[in-house]
Amino acid sequence: MAAGLTIRAAWPSVAVILSTATFAQMAAAHDHHEGVSHIAEGETVSQEPIDTTLWVHIFVQMLAYGVIFPIGMVLGITKSRWHVPTQILGTLLAILGFFLGHAHGGREFVGGNIHSIFSHILQITLAAQVVLGLYLKLHWEKGFNGKIRKLIRPFHSVIGKAMPILSWTQMLFGGITTLGFCQGDHVGQCAAHFIMGSAFIAYGILLAITLLVGQIWIRRCGRSQEFIDSAVIAAWGCVNTFTEHRWGTAWVKNDWQHTTMGIIWWCAGLAGMWLSRDRDGNPKRNFIPGFVILMTGWAMSAHPQELMVSAATHAMFGYTLMAVGVTRIIEIAFVLRDKHSLDEDGRSWNSFQYVPIFLLYAAGFLFMGATEEQMDLVANSPMDHVSYILILYSLAFLVFLFSNMLIGLYDRLANPLSNAKKFGAANGHLNGHLAEEGQIRSAEEFELDGLMSDDEGDERRGMLRRSGDDSSLDTPSTVGKNNVNTV
Repeated sequence: MAAGLTIRAAWPSVAVILSTATFAQMAAAHDHHEGVSHIAEGETVSQEPIDTTLWVHIFVQMLAYGVIFPIGMVLGITKSRWHVPTQILGTLLAILGFFLGHAHGGREFVGGNIHSIFSHILQITLAAQVVLGLYLKLHWEKGFNGKIRKLIRPFHSVIGKAMPILSWTQMLFGGITTLGFCQGDHVGQCAAHFIMGSAFIAYGILLAITLLVGQIWIRRCGRSQEFIDSAVIAAWGCVNTFTEHRWGTAWVKNDWQHTTMGIIWWCAGLAGMWLSRDRDGNPKRNFIPGFVILMTGWAMSAHPQELMVSAATHAMFGYTLMAVGVTRIIEIAFVLRDKHSLDEDGRSWNSFQYVPIFLLYAAGFLFMGATEEQMDLVANSPMDHVSYILILYSLAFLVFLFSNMLIGLYDRLANPLSNAKKFGAANGHLNGHLAEEGQIRSAEEFELDGLMSDDEGDERRGMLRRSGDDSSLDTPSTVGKNNVNTV
């Protein structure tokens, strides 16, 4: 009976999805400009300006995929009751933006562009995520459905966490499609700039997550952070060593620089992995990842460029990377003094630790903004290189702000007990204990999520909370009070 009511309640949402899929096919076949193309021969976009409808499409999709869905992802990870309403709002805006993208006038784009192709992949992924979410909401856990549910829950979780990455990729595709960039011979260097720039931003986000909510996890995993960083550096270096030169052709200056940069990455990465343990096999901090970034920045600052604005942008990118390396080494050697965190509870950090993290964001945007066509565009505009670099740093600050807001939202929802620290130093010992218990319990719940049914999950989480409450009775700040109350 309850399942039938749930099905009837969910049917309007299913109908919307099916209708959207039907009309999406019609929209995909729709001709924006009545069969008359104004795109010049050899070009991928026309010269008309972007009209209001397309601007609304851009901002609506950025709001849905860039803001609302990431917030909904965090709410879903923390099991917030606001997860479903937030994702419904994002889905409605995404559907609206999808149709606006097929209803605009003004600038025309060549058919079959990467942004158009990837939009259908993104819409299918979104529809699958909504369907999986509706199925989980029905709470079918008996018989065959119980077995299927164990597969659907982690799959739904993986898609949700992958959605910000897919959204970021689609937004980049939208930018280059709007300007008609990254076509023909420019594809290779465009891909290199956007992939490497996005990797620097992702590295900064991971460092921020580790700093704010992951210090206890690092301590529990039995590896130092430099071991993980060095392993990634070594793997990336191996790839660059054999892919930066087109084998069978003549070697040029850039080929030499890119290939040797790959060589130093895997050589240094192996050294960093070796230094990440002490003589007793315990995790140990080291300088290698920071030094590799420092050397990479020095190499990029001297990269030969034809345009003055390109040389200035690449030089600033190199200096920013050098600053990342220097500040990272200072953080490990002098701020943390080779420790994994400032305090044992993993809840404290020094303001200086944000410096290398933000500089990674800035380096990523500088490198993504330094493609050949972007440099030509800036060189032929009234803007100078200083203004352009300041704009890229401003974008880095916005993404840095939003990512920290998401991490802070997760921390407040996943570790509510740790916020008891604000009530005074008199309860410092108890609150530190509660903070660590809250983080460990949150990690255990996250690891078990998707491997058990909802009823089992609630029961297991209840056991974890009761065990935490029982252990808290033995703390020095409560033993005396308990004895008094029992007299």
